Amino acid sequence: MPELAARIRTEREALIALLETLTPEQWQTPSLCEAWRVIDVAAHVAWAPPLGLREAIPLLARAGFDSNRMTAATALEWSGRGTSAILEQLRANAEADAKPILVPRLAALDDAVVHQLDIRVPLGATRVIPAGAVAQAADFAARLRWPLSQAIKGSTQRRIAGLQIVAEPSGWTYGEGDLVRGDDVTILLMLHGRPFDHTRLSGAGVATLLRRR
Repeated sequence: MPELAARIRTEREALIALLETLTPEQWQTPSLCEAWRVIDVAAHVAWAPPLGLREAIPLLARAGFDSNRMTAATALEWSGRGTSAILEQLRANAEADAKPILVPRLAALDDAVVHQLDIRVPLGATRVIPAGAVAQAADFAARLRWPLSQAIKGSTQRRIAGLQIVAEPSGWTYGEGDLVRGDDVTILLMLHGRPFDHTRLSGAGVATLLRRR
């Protein structure tokens, strides 16, 4: 647990450091999350962890008890609070080691890793993700089951069944079968149902993987 907490904090602080450098135009850049700008992703990462059950239930009811609809709506609503408030809340989350309700502890690291990519990739703001964080986030996505899998466009297990996935340079591997090899970022994006550049993948299993997208 201390190691996981340290990784969560490292990833959260890396995101904060990036966001602190952004121009107003960059905050408005479309992210990898459909219909969300950079500011919307950042707002979601800021206020989802401290959201309590008492506050969440009315929001969920307003969204027809559809968790994806609630997530989409709250991000757009919360982004209206502005960049200064977003950064202040992100710093508070890192300090308090905040975790979203009703999800495993590892979800906080996964969110910090993948939502950072949702922002970094469109901005061209590259960063080497520590191998341990890659491995834990990739494992989390590869093993995710319903209902949490709804957030990443369905079952990753189905998409990668019968394939061996290898990420580099972290060295993370998963499964057996035809090989799909790619860089850490591309593999993480693929596992999380994000848009990814398939030309950055190699191996006999790529065609099968692409048919399942």
